[in-house]
Amino acid sequence: MFRNQEIRRLVCVFIAVSLILTIIGFGLSVPSGILVLCASLIFGGIFFLSTKARYERIAQISDQIDLVLHNEEHLFIEELKEGELSILQSEIAKMTLRIREQNAALRKEKENLADSLADIAHQLRTPLTSVNLILSLAAESTDERERKMSLREVEALLLRMDGLITALLKLSRLDADVVQFQNEPINLLALVDGALRPFSTSLDLHEIQTTMVISSDITIQGDFIWLSEALQNIFKNCIESIGEKGKIDIQGVENPLFTEITIHDTGKGFETADLHHVFERFYRGENGSSTGFGIGMSLSQSIIRRQSGTLVAKNHPEGGALFVIRFPK
Repeated sequence: MFRNQEIRRLVCVFIAVSLILTIIGFGLSVPSGILVLCASLIFGGIFFLSTKARYERIAQISDQIDLVLHNEEHLFIEELKEGELSILQSEIAKMTLRIREQNAALRKEKENLADSLADIAHQLRTPLTSVNLILSLAAESTDERERKMSLREVEALLLRMDGLITALLKLSRLDADVVQFQNEPINLLALVDGALRPFSTSLDLHEIQTTMVISSDITIQGDFIWLSEALQNIFKNCIESIGEKGKIDIQGVENPLFTEITIHDTGKGFETADLHHVFERFYRGENGSSTGFGIGMSLSQSIIRRQSGTLVAKNHPEGGALFVIRFPK
């Protein structure tokens, strides 16, 4: 307490004033001098005790702050009565909560980053191992036909790796918030039709029918190219889920609050355990039967969210998967 220079000055002034008043009191009369001396001692004692208690509380708060700086999980700051220390305690509690939330977010981000790096390494290692094996077999083979087949397999694996790297680069750009989305009117029918066009051959080969019920005058605000990417990932998921001879039903409606796109396929739908993980990166279902990388749906959700939309996946009451996309007005 007395290390504080202001306190020392205040004590010196108090003692000097008390001595002067005591001397003047004794000069007037002995009872007056005794009264002034007693009053000085009483007020001095009250000041000392209150200041000491105040500094003890400050020391407790200082100790608690030190615990925060050393990542102490169990922090307790005693509730104080109304006053400056109470305000200080409240601000420290807020600061502590923010620091803990930031630390928890950083720990989770580090864990997610480590998991993502492990998944990326696994996804790349598998085709690379296959490429090395195929090339080794091709080098030992003398059959020209087998060599050509091996080269085609290597080409397919390299294309698969290229697709993974491209998707990861898009995700990283979205995560870093460096993508400048266009905000322009988009005709919904043209958007869906354009997103379906790359799959026309696959739809014909697998005998998958598509029905589209979208009014030609419905428009939304957004980036045509990125939204096409999001829809293509959803359509790809539907096609893989259907397999052969199925149907994809696409509808677009609007109301004063939002514009909604629903995509319903007649595939096997989602397993109950998978519903809460549909948009997690590298998640490919408990059965592990998916041929994709498990990042397409995550990419679609990131794109739609960054354009103020929402994407929900669930099972349709009549069977199959149902994707619901909404864009607020």
